[in-house]
Amino acid sequence: MNKITKIGLISAVICLFSPLSLWAQTEIDPEFNPGRIISDAEILNTNSMSLTEVQSFLDKQNSFLANYTTYNSHGTPNKSAAEIIYEAATANYDCDGIELSEMPTEAEKILKCRHVTTVNPKFLLVLIQKEQSLVSDTELQQSQLDWATGYGCPDNWACNPYYKGFGKQVNSASLQFRYYMDHPGSYKYKAGNTYTFTNTNSQPMSVTVENTATAGLYNYTPHVFNGNYNFFKLWKKYFPKNPLIYPDGTLIRISGEVGVWLIDGGLKRPFTSHGALTSRFDEKKIIVVEKSVLDNYEKGDAIKFPNYSIIRTPDQKRYLLVDNTKRFIVSDEAFKKIGFNQNEIIEAPTGDLVSYSNGPNLTTTSTNITGTLMQNTKNGGVYFVQDNTKAPLIDKVLLSTKFKGKKIVKATETTLAKYTKIAPVLFGNGELLKSNASQAVYLIDNGQKRPFVSGETFETLGYDWKNVITVSPQLLSLYTLGTALSLPPTIQ
Repeated sequence: MNKITKIGLISAVICLFSPLSLWAQTEIDPEFNPGRIISDAEILNTNSMSLTEVQSFLDKQNSFLANYTTYNSHGTPNKSAAEIIYEAATANYDCDGIELSEMPTEAEKILKCRHVTTVNPKFLLVLIQKEQSLVSDTELQQSQLDWATGYGCPDNWACNPYYKGFGKQVNSASLQFRYYMDHPGSYKYKAGNTYTFTNTNSQPMSVTVENTATAGLYNYTPHVFNGNYNFFKLWKKYFPKNPLIYPDGTLIRISGEVGVWLIDGGLKRPFTSHGALTSRFDEKKIIVVEKSVLDNYEKGDAIKFPNYSIIRTPDQKRYLLVDNTKRFIVSDEAFKKIGFNQNEIIEAPTGDLVSYSNGPNLTTTSTNITGTLMQNTKNGGVYFVQDNTKAPLIDKVLLSTKFKGKKIVKATETTLAKYTKIAPVLFGNGELLKSNASQAVYLIDNGQKRPFVSGETFETLGYDWKNVITVSPQLLSLYTLGTALSLPPTIQ
């Protein structure tokens, strides 16, 4: 166990890994204040994200960590990266002064130790990106995981093997920064004092440290450029102060313009063809906003191709695009058996497919590749069958909305038994739902239902009451409750 009192004594052995590119002085963000990089309230806001939101964040970044599992710092196996980050922030242990066995398990710590929170899970996400690019990288070296936060690696010295491993790295850093906050007088850099910091490829810089959280950042990484400036840039990118009003799945058009944008993963992605838009979304759901609203979002990859397009890249590989995935067609035989036509192929550079994740390969045995609605001839139950799975429809409203116009195929119980049953079909991002048992209206955002605080908020944000779908309480209950949607101060 890394006891908090001991963690505080190890700041001298912390070093910096800087995976990000260097910034020229002419490119410094004018909002950057080296004396107040993050507020004390922000670093201690351990309630900023739920476990689901941490996982969703990693998913949206297409991060390697989204599917990574390992031991946590307490030796518990098969913990997801999201769990390790979230629990390091919100469910940690202070065992100082507690008598433990020689090799204590997490169960023993839960029973005997004090339960503590440490720092904002957002802070830990930015830290692991600053140190080892763990959020953005889709493929990683083992060393990046082993020294995720740079903890226990002094400059010009070998890293301490005791702190090796993703779980130990994240947990140790969370405790260290909490100790900085609780014992600010125990370290070299303190709020209220002025210091001269050396920088990478830059002149030394004099900084008056304004708060304890910023002092902690300098005690961890004693440079303005590029370490702590990179932290600022990443924090601003991932968790901007300007309110990103519209969640993922929102269709937006700037007032007076023709183009349409999709908010996806916190980015604005332009549609470059009408087919790319209409094959995925209903144009009636487009919200018209002022340019200043869309300017709050960073630009993501363009959406160029209609859904279910067949793309051939320069290496002669062919892919079927299905929503946000690309499915490799393994052979000419598979291409023909599935029923594709050579005239349907679109030639495109490999780079146009970067934003698509890899879906299951398409082979000669692939079936229901775009999904089929099958109805049980015995009990009338309807399933959405895709590949080898069947997802039940628990509300008939799905047939007239999500699957409007899609043909239903009759199937026997024997036929349906061949498919693996999975979770029920749900509405996706951007849909407006209400229950027939309540007047509350929700916006669906990455598996959560987010209520509008008022009808005025709903209308001011540009939503249309005609697009609200009334569903059963049973279906609505399958979504977890998210934060309420309200108007930012700038448009109240």
